[in-house]
Amino acid sequence: MSTDKIRIGIIGAGGIVKQRHLPGLRAIPGVEIVAVSNSSLASAQAFCKEHAPQARAIERWEDVVDNEDVDVVWVGATPYMHCDATIFSLQCGKHVFCQARMAASLQEAERMWEASLSFPDRVSAICPAPHGMKGGEMVKKLLADGAIGAPHQMMLHSLSDAWLDPSAPAHWRQRVEISGIQILTLGIFVEVVHRWLGDITEVTARGKVVFPQRGDYTVETPDFVNVLCKFRGGVEGVMQFSGVADNAPTDKLVIYGSDGSLSYDFASDEIFLGRRGETPTLVPVPPEMQRGWTVEKDFIAAVRDPSAPRPKPDFTEGIRYMRVVDAVWDSLAGAVTAKIR
Repeated sequence: MSTDKIRIGIIGAGGIVKQRHLPGLRAIPGVEIVAVSNSSLASAQAFCKEHAPQARAIERWEDVVDNEDVDVVWVGATPYMHCDATIFSLQCGKHVFCQARMAASLQEAERMWEASLSFPDRVSAICPAPHGMKGGEMVKKLLADGAIGAPHQMMLHSLSDAWLDPSAPAHWRQRVEISGIQILTLGIFVEVVHRWLGDITEVTARGKVVFPQRGDYTVETPDFVNVLCKFRGGVEGVMQFSGVADNAPTDKLVIYGSDGSLSYDFASDEIFLGRRGETPTLVPVPPEMQRGWTVEKDFIAAVRDPSAPRPKPDFTEGIRYMRVVDAVWDSLAGAVTAKIR
């Protein structure tokens, strides 16, 4: 990789930036964090003092973007800021890395996508879901090789007890003014199943806010949602998401086919293949097929070299899962079945 100096401005320096992105960026020669804006100037100053003493803490995020010292804007803020920060960054000639989920609404995501098309020389990408990253290539190979015959049904569950305490204040993911239409891990796993099974084209959803009042805040985001879905290739599925499930099993996907079943445990990254009439057995994933976390490295490589592969997911892929999340809300609002264009 080239070691040309790349100067990064961060908008939103919370836990995900500290825990995941900062180590990756620090490991790349020639990358320097030069400006940071956070929820307050004081928190930006605290971040710089601890993690990036060479960077300047800036009160207004707009001043991180409209800054001749910044080459890349790293948007680590929550979804409600993604659209404005991304579009302004592209207009100012910056490359943009946007933390997932893509946006607070489908309309905002579409604006981001259109802006990325208007500036094709700028690298723009969304942080990928780490779920299934390690063994995803093996899953795709097994399906392509016909290991379970023709897939016809899938079941996915992602359940936790994170929201089970009714006395706890609303989490930011439960606040529509911050997280928008995102529901639990719905968008994350739609991104994953799209990679493995193709696009979802129809959904029917039911959900419920179990604890509608948290202090003085009225919750609108469902505490659980069950989604029936149809894929373009003909597979039918059911996906269950919950933040109020006690003693829940680990997140898991099972795909059933004419000649067997294939399962992926997202906690252990274990794949089990069960051919018809046989007990499922563990499928080893060769090292050369295992994908590790190279998100920051891949993005910076594309910035430095226009001929390098563009990082994934890009905004087009983001639009694909945002359409599904939007359709789930439509179905929850009363539509029996919501079709995805």
